[in-house]
Amino acid sequence: MSETATLKIWRGQTKAQGRWETHAVPFERGQSVLDGLRWIRVNTDPSLAIRFSCINANACKDCMMELDGETVYACTARLEPREMQVAPLPNKKLVRDLVTEIAPPAERFAVKEK
Repeated sequence: MSETATLKIWRGQTKAQGRWETHAVPFERGQSVLDGLRWIRVNTDPSLAIRFSCINANACKDCMMELDGETVYACTARLEPREMQVAPLPNKKLVRDLVTEIAPPAERFAVKEK
């Protein structure tokens, strides 16, 4: 019988009004939490908002989130065959679901109004 990881994920567009959703993910040793989140997007819920840019060799910081109360990179945190709680960074502006604004204001792309 195959093992399952359970990801309890915070969803919403504001920190005050959100909800927890639970997803079962097929578990294979060596997977990252990001692998589990990507599996959910492909197989069960394409609306899950996550951010990652692994082509930058773990230097991007795009997949930073809170896992069981600790700040981690989802690409390096290991998925485990148990319930794991995943939430957006608590001290950053929420964009949606697990996506927060992590770039400093001076580094954000600014759109000039005409």
